[in-house]
Amino acid sequence: MEWQIQLLILLAGLLGLMATGMTVVFSFLTVNAFAMFCWWGGAAGLEMLILSIQKSITHFRLLPIPLFILLGTLMFETGMGENMIDALDKWLGRLPGRLGLLAVFAGALFGSLSGSSMSSVAMLGSLLTPEMEKRGYKKPMSLGPILGSGGLSVMIPPSNLGVLLGAIGGISIGSILIAIIIPGLLMTLFYASYIILVCVLKPQLAPRYEIVSYSLREKLLYAVKDLLPLGVIIFLVTGVIFFGIASPTEAAATGTMGCIVLALLKGKFSWKIFIKSLYRTVNISVMVLFIICTSEAYSQNLAYSGITRELAQFVINLEVPSMIVIIGMVVVLIGLGMIMAVPPIMMITLPIFLPVVSALGYNEVWFAVVFLLCMEMSQTSPPFGLTLFVMKGVSPSGTTLEDCWKAAIPFLGCDLVVLILLLVFPIIAIWLPGLM
Repeated sequence: MEWQIQLLILLAGLLGLMATGMTVVFSFLTVNAFAMFCWWGGAAGLEMLILSIQKSITHFRLLPIPLFILLGTLMFETGMGENMIDALDKWLGRLPGRLGLLAVFAGALFGSLSGSSMSSVAMLGSLLTPEMEKRGYKKPMSLGPILGSGGLSVMIPPSNLGVLLGAIGGISIGSILIAIIIPGLLMTLFYASYIILVCVLKPQLAPRYEIVSYSLREKLLYAVKDLLPLGVIIFLVTGVIFFGIASPTEAAATGTMGCIVLALLKGKFSWKIFIKSLYRTVNISVMVLFIICTSEAYSQNLAYSGITRELAQFVINLEVPSMIVIIGMVVVLIGLGMIMAVPPIMMITLPIFLPVVSALGYNEVWFAVVFLLCMEMSQTSPPFGLTLFVMKGVSPSGTTLEDCWKAAIPFLGCDLVVLILLLVFPIIAIWLPGLM
């Protein structure tokens, strides 16, 4: 059987099953079982599927996934994120669009602690959107900054999607987590610049209001009390990886333990909260690990059938610049993100794209950053970006999905600028990992 037909069978089977309403992981499992039974010798192929699943989820490198999920859940359940927002608020003074800026900076900081865009949007949306509307902020400025800043959780370590990408693609998780730092900071800078510029040109979008002034001494006190301890947790997650003190797995453990100690010191820890956080962590972790094991079997099907090798050779033989191929992948990823959730996009495309990227001579860590940025954009892309639905769910009554779409578009434009910079200047992504 020709490799093109085999690839068509795999993709058509997946999309067909998902179109019937079957869950993503069971769609992959069904297609994998069918392919391995037909192509790997019947019952022997099914035995190989079971062995593949067992092998794919018994790696020590997968341990960061439940630990980072637990870290983010604890931050959310203990309410320490709210104290962080209060401390940041006291430092912003009378800047134009100060509540929008607060959403961006809080999203960046919370993203560095939770790694979950949906958790970030849920928390910031429920806390800040009512206050913004109370102060007269219009929809583009009350919804947009929160949608944009929520996506920063994908591009600032510990990124849950970054860990998942490294696990599915077989790329160094530590290198990915360090590589996304500069692009994430660039996104934060562009978001903040856009908010200030628009609020200066159109002050009616974010009317100024009277605020309580704080002395430098009071600001420093709040920073030491609420921001410095969180900075320690960030170092326990990111700093220990960068300086080679710990692996990503060990960093996830030190960050989680630091979060528990901080919650104890602040009197926000209880066994009820801890058990609730563990329950949510188990629920999400099982789903993520199931995704990884079915994706691993999918990759093996592609490799065994020769699809991976033949597809890479086909792309290399195309008489087009290699960057055109990468741009084509970017278009496919963002297009898929408008109609699908992120995990199935990773599962379908990574086993196909990564061999091609390597064959073209590009750095896999750089492509992982480009991939994650495309996924970040896809989460806020109309019509089915997940954070759009989360934002609508936590917004005041009267907020429509169309309001969320319109508010997200300028921040998607900022993401596009960062994406172009990454494509033109790959050093943005690979410089920091080179210093590790």
